[in-house]
Amino acid sequence: QVQLVESGGGLVQAGGSLRLSCAASGRTFSSYAMGWFRQAPGKEREFVGRITWSGGNTYYADSVKGRFTISRDNAKNTVYLQMNRLKPEDTAVYYCADRATFFGEYSYWGQGTQVTVSS
Repeated sequence: QVQLVESGGGLVQAGGSLRLSCAASGRTFSSYAMGWFRQAPGKEREFVGRITWSGGNTYYADSVKGRFTISRDNAKNTVYLQMNRLKPEDTAVYYCADRATFFGEYSYWGQGTQVTVSS
């Protein structure tokens, strides 16, 4: 079973940066991708972006494109979310999730890490 642990959240001023990490254990080498999601209070969970384990192909939501960058370290089974030029509307709990196949769903989720951006 895949276990995911996020870290790196915290409080930052608008315009600042944070880097989140997602360490995966129990992941099979054939897993397709890791995604990042976020959920703000009173709002639905929102897709942020994803990266494929093989090839490192990335895809981002329009709301973060150009400000956020996802990368991965296959040797460490870790995915990173570099967040720059943060805005107060980026405040949310951020989750990483594992997607086993191209056509599959995100089946395994981390516990989340809080990101708060002050204005």
